[in-house]
Amino acid sequence: MKILALEFSSSHRSVAVLDADASKPRAIGISHESEGRETHAFAMIEKALDQAGVSRESIDCLAIGLGPGSYTGIRVAISVAQGWQLARDVKLLGISSVDCLAAQAKEHRLHGTINIAIDAQRNEFYLTSYKISDAAAELTQPLRLVSADEIGTRISKSERVVGPDLSDSFPNAHDLWPEAATLAQLAASRINFIPGE
Repeated sequence: MKILALEFSSSHRSVAVLDADASKPRAIGISHESEGRETHAFAMIEKALDQAGVSRESIDCLAIGLGPGSYTGIRVAISVAQGWQLARDVKLLGISSVDCLAAQAKEHRLHGTINIAIDAQRNEFYLTSYKISDAAAELTQPLRLVSADEIGTRISKSERVVGPDLSDSFPNAHDLWPEAATLAQLAASRINFIPGE
């Protein structure tokens, strides 16, 4: 199965193509964009497909990062997926961008309790916590809205806080952006496909 993953929920947007049928599934085409506020979705998709040597017709599944994050970016990804499914009858997966960030923290060997924070605007943040080891990323606190003060308090207590563009607001936070390649890896092991509508 060839998976096309779209992760547009942050300022670092990405697209990846993954060959899930390979002996070790891995991204074979990747495209990134972090300049400006516009998302050049189709240019990024074409670049990733070209790099992978895969045609649009070869894509079997689209995986979308559902945020939380940039409302506009998420809507662009959903719109592309809906249109693609209408045209090609592909499978669709929606995956939390927080799950993607937890998987990346595991890949980066950020072990122990990790707080993932994503700017929700108006001085609020989405916050969740995971216990991360070599073996797993286990959810310990569900996603919820908190004030910027709570994020600051966690950092002042030397708790590890990661997320997109956090160092802009909290210098001691660790920036980590959801990546389409990781999203595609998560999609390779899932079968909870959804209809485009």
